[in-house]
Amino acid sequence: MKTIDNIPTGKIGRTSKMLQTGFKIGGNYLKYYGKKALNSELSREELDQSNAEDIYDGLKSLKGSALKVAQMLSMEKSLLPAAYVEKFSLAQFSVPPLSAPLVKKTFKKYHGKYPEEIFDSFSSESVNAASIGQVHKAELNGKKLAVKIQYPGVAESISSDLALVKPIALKMFNLQGEDSEKYFREVEDKLMEETDYTMELQQSKEISESCDHLPNLLFPKYYEDLSSEKIITMDWMTGIHLSEFAKSNPSAEEADKIGQTLWDFYFYQIHALKAVHADPHPGNFLVDEQKRLIAIDFGCIKRLPEDFYNPYFELTKKENFEDMDFLQTKLRELEILHESDSPKETEYFTRMYYQMLSLFAKPLNSVHFDFSDPSFLQSISALSEEYSRDKELRKMNTNRGSEHFLYISRTFMGLYSLLHELGARVEVNNWEKFLTK
Repeated sequence: MKTIDNIPTGKIGRTSKMLQTGFKIGGNYLKYYGKKALNSELSREELDQSNAEDIYDGLKSLKGSALKVAQMLSMEKSLLPAAYVEKFSLAQFSVPPLSAPLVKKTFKKYHGKYPEEIFDSFSSESVNAASIGQVHKAELNGKKLAVKIQYPGVAESISSDLALVKPIALKMFNLQGEDSEKYFREVEDKLMEETDYTMELQQSKEISESCDHLPNLLFPKYYEDLSSEKIITMDWMTGIHLSEFAKSNPSAEEADKIGQTLWDFYFYQIHALKAVHADPHPGNFLVDEQKRLIAIDFGCIKRLPEDFYNPYFELTKKENFEDMDFLQTKLRELEILHESDSPKETEYFTRMYYQMLSLFAKPLNSVHFDFSDPSFLQSISALSEEYSRDKELRKMNTNRGSEHFLYISRTFMGLYSLLHELGARVEVNNWEKFLTK
C-alpha cells in the first residue's frame, strides 16, 4: 500500500484539499448528467461510486477527524447509498500509512527518542492504519508489543474539520443551526478525547480490569512507561479482525460464541459501569485461534449519566413504551418532546419514536435473538428511510433528543451490525449472571 509522506495540518491546507475534492465531485455530476441526457434510464450507481471514491481519497490523505466522520457514517447503513458505505468502511482499518521517515520523526516528537532507542526491535512499516493513528510491531526484552502512534496535527485540526462538515450535516439531518450546537459539541468532545492517548490508556485499563471476569474475552496489557499523550504501547495480540472471522465461514456454534461474548461485554459495560466502548466496528476487535474475542481499542468511551440512563432503558421495555402516557413522559425527559410542541408535533414524534422503539428494542424484549435474520436491520433501515423522505418532517424542528443519543445509538447500531455480520444468536439476559462478580 502506498505510504504518506506528509499530512496537511493547517486550516488552509486542509480546506484546500476539501475544495479539490469538491471540484472532482462537480466533474462527476457533469459527466453523469451528460450521460443521463443520452440515456434517461441511467441509474445513480455510477455517480455514487465515483463520488464515494473521490471523497474517500480526499479524506484518507487528511486523516484525523475528517476520516473519522467517514468511518462513523460507514456504520450508519441506512443513511448513505451502498457505494459510500462500502468505500467509507475502509476507514475502519485500511488506510494508507505514514512513510517510515515520517513515522520516526513523529515518534521522536511525541516520545523524545527514536523508537530504536527504546525498543529492541521496531517495524517502521505499519501493520494497521486507521483514522487517527497507526499501529507498529515492536519487541522489548522478548515481549512482542503493539505501538500505536497518533498522526501529526490530528487534535489541532478537529475544530476546523468539523466546521467544514457542519453545513453538510445540518442539511443531511435537517438540523436547526443554533439549537444543534450541543450535538456538534458532543462529537468534538469525543474526538478530542480520542486524541488524548493518556486518557485512552487509563480508559483501557479501567474497562479491561472491570471486565476481565467475563468469559471468552481477552484484553492486552498496557504499558504506561512506554506510552505518552500521543503514543500507546500494549501487548501484541494475535488474531484476525472480526469481519475477517465472519467471512471465514465459522460454524454456527463458533459464531454464536463470539456473538454472545460481544453481547455480554457490551451489556455488562452499559449496566454495571454506566460507561461503554462506543466505537463497535470490526477493526476494534480480533478473534484468536481459540475463538476468543479480543478488544483492542478504548479511545471512544461514552459515559452515561443517570438522568439519561434511567429513562432511556426504561423505554426499552415493551410494557413501558406501549403505555402512551409513560412514553410521552420519558420522551420529555430525554428531550425528544418539548413543552413548546404543538399537539400535532407531540402526536407526530410520539408515533415516530413508538415505531422506532418497537423495532430497535425488539432484541431487548426477547429471551433469545437471532441476528442472522436480515429482516431485523432491514426493517430499521426501511423506517429510517421512510421518515427521511417525509415532507411533513422536513417542516418541523428536528433537533430532538439529548446529545447522549448520538453515541449510544451509534453503539447499539454498531453492535447490531456486528452481530448480524456474524450471523449470531444470543441469549439476551446472559450478561446478568456476571453482575455479582
